[in-house]
Amino acid sequence: MAQRLATEYVKATLQMTEFQMKQFLLTADTCFISHRVKILGGGEQEIVLEEAGGEEVHLSFQQRGSIYVCALSCTIVNPHLNNAIRKLFVTYKGSGIVNRIYQGFSMVYVYENGSVRRISEVTPLGSKLVYQHKHSLVEMMRLYKSDAIEREIESLRVTIDSLLDQRNRLYRDEEIREIDLRLAHITRKLFEWEA
Repeated sequence: MAQRLATEYVKATLQMTEFQMKQFLLTADTCFISHRVKILGGGEQEIVLEEAGGEEVHLSFQQRGSIYVCALSCTIVNPHLNNAIRKLFVTYKGSGIVNRIYQGFSMVYVYENGSVRRISEVTPLGSKLVYQHKHSLVEMMRLYKSDAIEREIESLRVTIDSLLDQRNRLYRDEEIREIDLRLAHITRKLFEWEA
């Protein structure tokens, strides 16, 4: 199995309430990791997680109403620190890109609300999709209940009726051919939508 060299968080964000932040701070300290909190102006806080070997991660939280939002961009080498940030990211439904860096390749994880949506393997030769999230049952029900396609079909039928009315009023072959071309194009589109 490949040994992970580092984990990089790119434009990642997570949100938590004040209560959740206090809960996190209560569980943040382990035998490998300690934390300190810096209170900054304007309701901002910075939590510094430090591994026994000296590696640190600075988490800057901005207060927005009753929610604290953290924008995270960093590279972590230490496995204990990496594990703490991973748990924080998943528990508090982080979104963003996480690159897991190995010798000769990287695995790129795209997260939305704490769930993996896509995984790609990136090598010097290119990128290969490993996993893509499929629609959940809720998303499928939303698509099923959507009537956008029915509205599009109705719009195409109205356009066809209008073009046929125009065609019946015309006498010049050139104008009739132009309308026939438009009708053929719209009819193909209508067939695709109805299929």
